[in-house]
Amino acid sequence: MAVQLEKKQVTVMVEFWIGPRRYDSKGAAKAAVQGVLHGHPRGTELGGDEFDLVRDLLDMHPDAVDKIGDGVDTILIDKGPHPKYPQHPSFYVIRADEQRDDFSYLVCFNHPSLRSQVHNVMRIEIEDKTTAYFDSRITEGRFTSDRSGVPLQQSDTAVSYFRGPSFAQIADAFAANEGGWEAIELTPPARQGLGEFVDRNQAERWRAWWDERAVLALLTKQENRTRPRR
Repeated sequence: MAVQLEKKQVTVMVEFWIGPRRYDSKGAAKAAVQGVLHGHPRGTELGGDEFDLVRDLLDMHPDAVDKIGDGVDTILIDKGPHPKYPQHPSFYVIRADEQRDDFSYLVCFNHPSLRSQVHNVMRIEIEDKTTAYFDSRITEGRFTSDRSGVPLQQSDTAVSYFRGPSFAQIADAFAANEGGWEAIELTPPARQGLGEFVDRNQAERWRAWWDERAVLALLTKQENRTRPRR
Protein backbone atom coordinates (compact mmCIF):
# COMPACT_ATOMS: atom_id res chain seq x y z
CA MET A 1 0.00 0.00 0.00
CA ALA A 2 1.44 3.32 -1.01
CA VAL A 3 1.87 5.78 1.80
CA GLN A 4 1.46 9.44 1.04
CA LEU A 5 3.69 11.71 3.05
CA GLU A 6 2.31 15.05 4.04
CA LYS A 7 4.29 17.89 2.59
CA LYS A 8 5.04 20.68 5.01
CA GLN A 9 5.87 24.12 3.80
CA VAL A 10 8.93 25.52 5.55
CA THR A 11 9.13 29.26 5.88
CA VAL A 12 12.66 30.64 5.89
CA MET A 13 13.03 33.76 7.99
CA VAL A 14 15.36 36.16 6.23
CA GLU A 15 17.14 38.89 8.14
CA PHE A 16 16.27 42.45 7.20
CA TRP A 17 18.28 45.59 7.79
CA ILE A 18 17.37 49.26 8.17
CA GLY A 19 20.64 51.15 8.23
CA PRO A 20 22.76 49.48 10.94
CA ARG A 21 19.77 47.74 12.58
CA ARG A 22 19.42 44.00 12.14
CA TYR A 23 15.95 42.42 12.35
CA ASP A 24 15.09 38.72 12.28
CA SER A 25 12.73 39.29 9.34
CA LYS A 26 11.16 41.96 7.18
CA GLY A 27 8.01 41.53 9.24
CA ALA A 28 9.89 42.34 12.45
CA ALA A 29 11.43 45.42 10.84
CA LYS A 30 8.04 46.56 9.55
CA ALA A 31 6.51 46.07 13.00
CA ALA A 32 9.18 48.30 14.53
CA VAL A 33 8.39 51.08 12.08
CA GLN A 34 4.64 50.65 12.53
CA GLY A 35 5.15 50.92 16.28
CA VAL A 36 6.63 54.37 15.78
CA LEU A 37 4.01 55.48 13.25
CA HIS A 38 1.02 54.38 15.31
CA GLY A 39 2.53 55.00 18.72
CA HIS A 40 2.27 58.80 18.74
CA PRO A 41 -0.46 61.40 18.20
CA ARG A 42 -0.48 63.46 15.03
CA GLY A 43 1.92 66.36 15.04
CA THR A 44 4.58 64.47 17.00
CA GLU A 45 8.16 65.29 16.00
CA LEU A 46 10.35 62.23 16.29
CA GLY A 47 13.52 62.29 18.33
CA GLY A 48 16.22 59.96 19.56
CA ASP A 49 16.35 56.40 18.29
CA GLU A 50 12.97 56.75 16.59
CA PHE A 51 14.22 59.63 14.46
CA ASP A 52 17.32 57.61 13.55
CA LEU A 53 15.23 54.58 12.55
CA VAL A 54 12.84 56.50 10.29
CA ARG A 55 15.65 58.61 8.83
CA ASP A 56 17.53 55.46 7.84
CA LEU A 57 14.31 54.01 6.47
CA LEU A 58 13.92 57.09 4.27
CA ASP A 59 17.30 56.32 2.69
CA MET A 60 15.69 53.13 1.32
CA HIS A 61 12.98 55.03 -0.56
CA PRO A 62 13.38 54.87 -4.37
CA ASP A 63 12.92 58.65 -4.45
CA ALA A 64 15.16 59.28 -1.44
CA VAL A 65 17.33 61.85 -3.19
CA ASP A 66 14.33 64.07 -3.92
CA LYS A 67 12.71 63.45 -0.53
CA ILE A 68 15.89 64.33 1.38
CA GLY A 69 17.08 67.25 -0.75
CA ASP A 70 19.80 69.18 1.08
CA GLY A 71 19.06 67.40 4.33
CA VAL A 72 16.31 66.48 6.79
CA ASP A 73 15.75 68.75 9.78
CA THR A 74 12.61 67.15 11.20
CA ILE A 75 10.53 64.00 10.84
CA LEU A 76 6.99 64.12 12.15
CA ILE A 77 3.79 62.10 12.17
CA ASP A 78 0.65 63.65 10.72
CA LYS A 79 -2.56 62.67 8.95
CA GLY A 80 -2.24 60.79 5.71
CA PRO A 81 -1.92 62.78 2.46
CA HIS A 82 -4.58 60.78 0.61
CA PRO A 83 -7.95 62.57 0.85
CA LYS A 84 -9.81 59.24 1.04
CA TYR A 85 -7.78 58.00 4.02
CA PRO A 86 -6.99 61.03 6.19
CA GLN A 87 -7.36 58.89 9.30
CA HIS A 88 -4.25 56.92 8.36
CA PRO A 89 -1.09 58.54 9.79
CA SER A 90 1.97 59.12 7.65
CA PHE A 91 5.57 60.17 8.03
CA TYR A 92 6.54 63.65 6.88
CA VAL A 93 9.98 65.17 6.46
CA ILE A 94 10.80 68.84 6.79
CA ARG A 95 13.92 69.48 4.79
CA ALA A 96 16.68 71.98 5.38
CA ASP A 97 14.99 74.27 2.82
CA GLU A 98 11.86 74.17 5.05
CA GLN A 99 9.88 72.25 2.42
CA ARG A 100 7.60 69.50 3.71
CA ASP A 101 7.07 66.15 2.00
CA ASP A 102 5.42 62.88 2.98
CA PHE A 103 6.72 59.39 2.27
CA SER A 104 5.29 55.89 2.48
CA TYR A 105 7.10 53.45 4.72
CA LEU A 106 5.58 50.59 2.70
CA VAL A 107 7.30 51.84 -0.46
CA CYS A 108 10.61 51.73 1.42
CA PHE A 109 10.00 48.09 2.32
CA ASN A 110 8.51 46.93 -0.96
CA HIS A 111 10.64 48.90 -3.42
CA PRO A 112 13.94 49.72 -1.71
CA SER A 113 16.43 51.58 -3.85
CA LEU A 114 19.35 49.61 -5.25
CA ARG A 115 21.70 52.09 -3.58
CA SER A 116 20.25 51.36 -0.14
CA GLN A 117 20.42 47.59 -0.69
CA VAL A 118 24.08 47.75 -1.69
CA HIS A 119 24.86 50.13 1.18
CA ASN A 120 23.48 47.62 3.67
CA VAL A 121 25.58 44.80 2.23
CA MET A 122 28.63 47.08 2.22
CA ARG A 123 28.13 47.72 5.94
CA ILE A 124 28.08 43.98 6.61
CA GLU A 125 31.22 43.44 4.53
CA ILE A 126 33.17 45.79 6.84
CA GLU A 127 31.30 45.07 10.08
CA ASP A 128 34.29 43.17 11.50
CA LYS A 129 36.44 46.28 11.02
CA THR A 130 34.07 48.67 12.81
CA THR A 131 33.60 46.14 15.63
CA ALA A 132 37.37 45.76 15.97
CA TYR A 133 37.74 49.55 16.19
CA PHE A 134 35.07 49.74 18.90
CA ASP A 135 36.73 46.95 20.90
CA SER A 136 40.19 48.48 20.52
CA ARG A 137 39.05 51.74 22.06
CA ILE A 138 37.83 49.87 25.13
CA THR A 139 41.01 47.79 25.39
CA GLU A 140 43.23 50.86 25.05
CA GLY A 141 41.31 52.75 27.74
CA ARG A 142 40.22 55.46 25.28
CA PHE A 143 36.50 54.96 25.63
CA THR A 144 35.52 58.62 25.61
CA SER A 145 33.70 60.81 23.12
CA ASP A 146 35.99 62.27 20.47
CA ARG A 147 33.84 65.39 20.40
CA SER A 148 33.10 66.21 24.04
CA GLY A 149 35.54 63.99 25.90
CA VAL A 150 32.80 62.57 28.15
CA PRO A 151 33.13 58.93 29.27
CA LEU A 152 31.08 56.58 27.12
CA GLN A 153 28.68 53.78 27.96
CA GLN A 154 28.74 50.80 25.59
CA SER A 155 24.96 50.98 25.17
CA ASP A 156 25.12 54.68 24.29
CA THR A 157 27.99 54.81 21.83
CA ALA A 158 28.05 55.30 18.06
CA VAL A 159 30.96 54.59 15.74
CA SER A 160 31.00 57.78 13.71
CA TYR A 161 32.58 59.07 10.51
CA PHE A 162 32.35 62.71 11.58
CA ARG A 163 36.09 63.38 11.22
CA GLY A 164 36.28 62.39 7.57
CA PRO A 165 34.10 61.35 4.64
CA SER A 166 30.80 59.76 5.63
CA PHE A 167 30.07 56.10 5.03
CA ALA A 168 27.70 57.09 2.22
CA GLN A 169 30.36 59.22 0.53
CA ILE A 170 32.88 56.38 0.70
CA ALA A 171 30.36 53.82 -0.56
CA ASP A 172 29.00 56.02 -3.36
CA ALA A 173 32.50 56.78 -4.63
CA PHE A 174 33.36 53.07 -4.66
CA ALA A 175 30.23 52.26 -6.64
CA ALA A 176 31.04 54.98 -9.16
CA ASN A 177 34.57 53.64 -9.48
CA GLU A 178 33.20 50.15 -10.16
CA GLY A 179 30.88 51.41 -12.90
CA GLY A 180 27.69 52.15 -10.98
CA TRP A 181 25.33 50.35 -8.60
CA GLU A 182 24.33 47.85 -11.28
CA ALA A 183 27.96 46.70 -11.45
CA ILE A 184 27.75 45.36 -7.88
CA GLU A 185 25.90 42.04 -7.92
CA LEU A 186 24.54 40.68 -4.64
CA THR A 187 23.63 37.13 -3.65
CA PRO A 188 19.93 36.46 -2.94
CA PRO A 189 19.02 37.54 0.61
CA ALA A 190 17.83 34.04 1.58
CA ARG A 191 21.31 32.65 1.13
CA GLN A 192 23.03 34.60 3.88
CA GLY A 193 20.40 36.69 5.55
CA LEU A 194 21.16 39.99 3.88
CA GLY A 195 23.28 38.68 1.03
CA GLU A 196 26.83 39.52 0.07
CA PHE A 197 28.94 40.52 -2.91
CA VAL A 198 28.81 37.80 -5.57
CA ASP A 199 32.29 38.78 -6.76
CA ARG A 200 34.52 38.19 -3.75
CA ASN A 201 37.38 40.03 -5.45
CA GLN A 202 35.06 43.03 -5.65
CA ALA A 203 34.29 42.58 -1.95
CA GLU A 204 38.00 42.73 -1.16
CA ARG A 205 38.34 45.85 -3.32
CA TRP A 206 35.56 47.42 -1.28
CA ARG A 207 37.25 46.52 2.00
CA ALA A 208 40.55 47.98 0.79
CA TRP A 209 38.78 51.11 -0.51
CA TRP A 210 37.10 51.57 2.87
CA ASP A 211 40.38 51.02 4.75
CA GLU A 212 42.06 53.80 2.78
CA ARG A 213 39.33 56.37 3.39
CA ALA A 214 37.45 55.67 6.62
CA VAL A 215 38.33 57.87 9.61
CA LEU A 216 36.45 56.43 12.57
CA ALA A 217 35.63 58.04 15.89
CA LEU A 218 33.36 57.46 18.87
CA LEU A 219 30.50 59.72 19.92
CA THR A 220 27.51 59.45 22.18
CA LYS A 221 24.39 58.51 20.23
CA GLN A 222 22.98 61.99 20.79
CA GLU A 223 26.16 63.67 19.52
CA ASN A 224 26.11 61.46 16.44
CA ARG A 225 22.42 62.10 15.90
CA THR A 226 22.74 65.89 15.87
CA ARG A 227 25.80 66.18 13.66
CA PRO A 228 25.30 67.21 10.03
CA ARG A 229 24.45 64.20 7.91
CA ARG A 230 26.10 63.97 4.51
